[in-house]
Amino acid sequence: MRHVLTLATLSLGLASAQAAAPGALIIRFLDVGQGDAVLITSPEGKSVLYDGGRSEPRLQALLNLYNVQSLDLVAASHADSDHITGLIPAVRLFKPKFFLNNGLAGTTQTWNRLVTAAQQAGTQGLVARDQTINLGSVKLTVLAPPAGMPRNEQNLNSVGLLVQYGKFHALMTGDSETAETVGWLKKYPASALGPIDVYKSIHHGAKNGDNAAWLAAVRPRNVVISVGPNSYGHPTAEALALYKRVGATVYRTDREGTVTVVVQPSGQFAITTGHGPVVPANPPASRPAPVAPRPATPAAIPPTPAPANSGSAYYANCAAVRVAGAAPLLRGQPGYRPGLDRDGDGRACE
Repeated sequence: MRHVLTLATLSLGLASAQAAAPGALIIRFLDVGQGDAVLITSPEGKSVLYDGGRSEPRLQALLNLYNVQSLDLVAASHADSDHITGLIPAVRLFKPKFFLNNGLAGTTQTWNRLVTAAQQAGTQGLVARDQTINLGSVKLTVLAPPAGMPRNEQNLNSVGLLVQYGKFHALMTGDSETAETVGWLKKYPASALGPIDVYKSIHHGAKNGDNAAWLAAVRPRNVVISVGPNSYGHPTAEALALYKRVGATVYRTDREGTVTVVVQPSGQFAITTGHGPVVPANPPASRPAPVAPRPATPAAIPPTPAPANSGSAYYANCAAVRVAGAAPLLRGQPGYRPGLDRDGDGRACE
């Protein structure tokens, strides 16, 4: 996927000063209740907020708690309120350069307020497409909604984000449903998607989000379910069974609070939680080292047989001359000899 998706590069050249462990990438799956919000801070202090949950005060309090000083980009996986409400104060406070979204306007007042806030902040809209965003030493690959998704379905047009830092990979896919994951699987080879070290559960563990074929490609080692009290039954037994089947360790923000992943340049990482029992993380995924193309073995070329008379051509008779396309042979040409020139006029095998 890395080379497939890298169709355009956008560098976030801001002099951010976000607090971050030296050399470490920090990903926080924020405890925003029933909703999604992921704060990504690169070793260079550049930050992205992917979704903002459904509560402005709660998101703002979390940004204060984690001493966020700036945001370079905010991203909405899609326009549902439980994903974008908290982006409003984030945009007002930090005036990020870019607002990444799926290009489909929401139909709610929340969406309108977010757009107004972005306009007032001078934040530039950025429609998702196959693009890579450089966040310092961290690469963000945007998974745009695949072709053919109905334009009136926000979930099916969720914007995914693949986070890469050295050997570490994390993946978030909003509220995608099976049709969108099928579209992505047609577009990206499984070897490009997984294995994923830390994966955000689709749609808070809904029944119609993650599915066996998708998880077989993604191969998540650790799954974070961003979820709160709800009447939808999230996370569903079906989703939990899928995660168990692939051997993933599961974290839930409703039980463990904010889930924090600290990634070292080596790709080693640690997962801690805001509260609840310690949940040991699955270790980093083993990825095969890139195989350098090997030079092709040259085909054996049979030796060229030496001519019977290496000094000049020799033809046994005129038939051989004609087969060789050399007729007529003129006196002085290779292969000419008087025996072939019956009339002695200097033209053999006429």
